Amino acid sequence: MSDGAFLYILRCADDAYYVGTTRGSLERRIGEHNAGTFGGWTSSRRPVSLVFHQHFSSIVDAIAAERRVKGWRRAKKEALIRGDFDGLRALSIAYGKRKE
Repeated sequence: MSDGAFLYILRCADDAYYVGTTRGSLERRIGEHNAGTFGGWTSSRRPVSLVFHQHFSSIVDAIAAERRVKGWRRAKKEALIRGDFDGLRALSIAYGKRKE
């Protein structure tokens, strides 16, 4: 799919997660991360591997999702990566109760 945009999550060599978005080729963007093309956060944490991606029809929607996911704790990101939507919901509810 080359139309639209992608939200993606990378697992870095230090086991950290990186959340990003891209238009066009997801494979090209992952290659750029692994080559250190743009420097930045992942350049010192290579190699990286793609662990999650979601296609959006517009970059605006992908960026909105990126902002949400970047704010999530690790456990919630890992539930998304696993496709564990019940777990994701439970983590959201549990976090909301702690804030009360």
